[in-house]
This record gives sequence, C-alpha cells and structure tokens, in this order.
Amino acid sequence: MTRKLFGTDGVRGRANSGAMTAEMAMRLGMAAGRYFRNGHQEHRVIIGKDTRRSGYMLETAMTAGFTSVGMNVFLLGPMPTPAVAMLTRSLRADLGVMISASHNPFEDNGIKFFGPDGYKLSDAAEAEIEGYLAEAPDLSEPSGIGRAKRIDVAYGRYTEFAKTTFPRGLRLDGLKIVLDCAHGAAYRTAPEVLWELGAEVITLGTAPDGFNINAGVGSTHPEAAQALVLETGADIGIALDGDADRVHVIDETGRIIDGDQIMGLIASRWAGEGRLRGGALVATVMSNLGLERFLAGRGIGLRRTRVGDRYVVEDMRQSGCNLGGEQSGHIVMSDYTTTGDGLIAALQILATLVETVKPLSEIGQVFTPVPQLLKNMRYTEGTEPLETDRVKAAIAAGEVRLGSTGRLVIRRSGTEPLVRVMGEAEDPVLLEDVVDSICDAVARAV
Repeated sequence: MTRKLFGTDGVRGRANSGAMTAEMAMRLGMAAGRYFRNGHQEHRVIIGKDTRRSGYMLETAMTAGFTSVGMNVFLLGPMPTPAVAMLTRSLRADLGVMISASHNPFEDNGIKFFGPDGYKLSDAAEAEIEGYLAEAPDLSEPSGIGRAKRIDVAYGRYTEFAKTTFPRGLRLDGLKIVLDCAHGAAYRTAPEVLWELGAEVITLGTAPDGFNINAGVGSTHPEAAQALVLETGADIGIALDGDADRVHVIDETGRIIDGDQIMGLIASRWAGEGRLRGGALVATVMSNLGLERFLAGRGIGLRRTRVGDRYVVEDMRQSGCNLGGEQSGHIVMSDYTTTGDGLIAALQILATLVETVKPLSEIGQVFTPVPQLLKNMRYTEGTEPLETDRVKAAIAAGEVRLGSTGRLVIRRSGTEPLVRVMGEAEDPVLLEDVVDSICDAVARAV
C-alpha cells in the first residue's frame, strides 16, 4: 500500500484546510488508535504540540478520535518533538503524537507519530494507518471510551533528561549564550536547561503568541540571533526551530555553523574518544561533499540516505551507527535520543567548548564546504514536473557538464509542493549555470 497523506515527516499542510482540519485529525486519531491497540487492558497515547494557534484545534480533535476508540490520552502541552519521543517510552505509551509543522510558518501545521519505542513510524506502518481512513472507524463500547488528562510536569522530565547528556563534572559557568527558541516548543525547556548548567542565557524567541512561531527567528532565520551574539559579545548562539528537533549554531564572530559542520565536529570528537560506533556517520544526500572528504581523511565513513531524519535513523539502526543527521540541523545521537534533538546536539558543542577552552570560531568550522547551491521551484499540486521529458533532459545535460567534479540532487519536497534542485561543484559559475538551467526547465514544465 502506498502513502498519499503522509510525507517524509508525518502529515503536514495548511491549518484548517486539506489534511489539517479538525475532522481529519479526529479520523487520524481513530485510525492510529486502531493500529496501536495491543490487547492490553489500558491503551495510552501522549500528545505534545508546538505553539501554533491551530494546535489547540488539532489537539482537541485528535483527543476525541483517540478516546472514541478506547485510548487514554495524556496531554503534554507545548513540548519539543524529541521530548515527545522520549516521553513516549518513559510513560510506556502505545504511541506518541507531536502536533507541529516544525520550521514552517504558523499558517501550517502537522502531525507526527512515534511508536512505543520512541521511533518515528515506518513507511509501512503509516500506509496501514492511512488505509484505515478508508474504512468505518472501530469505535469502542460506551464503557470502553478512553479518558483524557493534562500532564503539567512532563516538561520537567525532559529537562532533567537533557542535562544528563552533558558530560558529568562539566559546567557552563562563565559562558554567555544567546538562545533563540523560535517562539516555539522549547521556549521553556531550553533556557531552563542551559541556565541550570551554569550559563548566562540571553533569550530570543521565547514569547509565543500563537502566530509568531518561526517568524524572523529560529534556525531558518538566524539573522536576529547573529546580531544579538555580536551585540552582547556572547560566546555562542544557539538557534532552534519551532519544534526544537533541529539546530544551527553561531560562533562569536556571527558565523553560522550548519548541521554538516556540527556533525563533522561531533564525529571527529567521538572517533577520537572511541565513542563513534559503526565506523561511520549517517547523513542524507544533501550533506556537503566537503563533509565526506573531511571524514574520509580521518578514517570515518559516510553513509548517505534519502532526505528525512527518519531515514537517517532507520539506517543508523540497521548499520549500528550512533551518530547521524541532516545539513538542516537534525542531529541524531542514538546514545541519547531516537530522533533529532537540537538542544542535546547543542550541549555536545558546548561540552567541546568547555573541554578545549577555545573559541567556537577556531573549532566550529571543521571543513571547507564544496560550493553548493539549492533552489526551490514551486509547482501546482497534482502535477509531476520531474516526470516531463524537458526536465529529464535538463538534468541529464547538467550531470554531463558537472562530470566527476560535482553532483546533482533533484527531488520533490516531502512537506511542500516544491521541487528542490541542489548541485555541488568546485566551479561556482558552472554550478549556478547548471542549476539555473534545470530550474528553468522545471518552470517551463509547470
């Protein structure tokens, strides 16, 4: 069975339309509840969300769906995505739900599912849940209807867990940190963790109003955090996204350190300490060729997957690797987490700062990136621009022009109606010409 509703990271769309209506959320709750009921006397689901206004609507609708099929619901309130994954296991829930559209603007929302082991669902599981949507709901008898209650102290469990991932005996005393929470799900947890570890924390993006999530702040808009780092003389800036599963770091000079650099720094550090398992880092096809060369020079392999941290995690589990992630800042450390966690990744960088007693500008850029260019081309839902002869011919011609000096990655976005055209080459002029020619073909095709 193929998936039509689920994308690379759950179900996502514009709030109050399409797949993101209260009706669909209720039906998803019924279908997911049916899939996860395991024959025990009590069935349990936890629901977290970010700070979007539409989260209230979707949370309530999903609660109705789950309880109608006999699931008891624990409502966590605003909570980072990795916290939901961790608490799903900790609270022995049958499944966990995160209501969030991650780094997207407030108009969008999404629904992600975690299994009882804290991992995102497989494509096959999502396809089966999607199949149940076409069937009549399997409603419980009146005596079997589930209950719902709020768990107000759940975020405290996550903050205590996050602190345990920081090396024992180290402190952040004396470090000045700019922390941008994107007015999102980590607006309480992240500042608390860093402050309790001893840092001076200068916060940004910690006043959510339901509409300002990711608006000019966060990992996809780091300019405000960059300016604040320079203005305050901070040692480091940490920019999370709306659900805090990704991070970008800013050094004391205002330079951005992306996910590839973060992974390279952690991988080389862990390899030196004998902590890197599997002999490799797992990353996606989007990670820079410079990262691959840097790792190879240190005897570390690079395993590439499809785009999406769920595919990174799947490969990590199969290969035995304990570090992986994406250029966008999803960093997965399976010694601690089952999904990307921006705060815990940042704590690894902070530990390196404390241990080396060097400024981030000296240790943060571990390799020189190969010139990379990414352009997004929007298309109309229902069309298939990548299947047209014009676009196929442009891609083939581009590959011939780049030869062995570069590479192309052209794909449909799993979360938006976009064709993402990415290229890498040593010659930036050639690179731009090749990418533009493909984008032009896509534009003509749509």
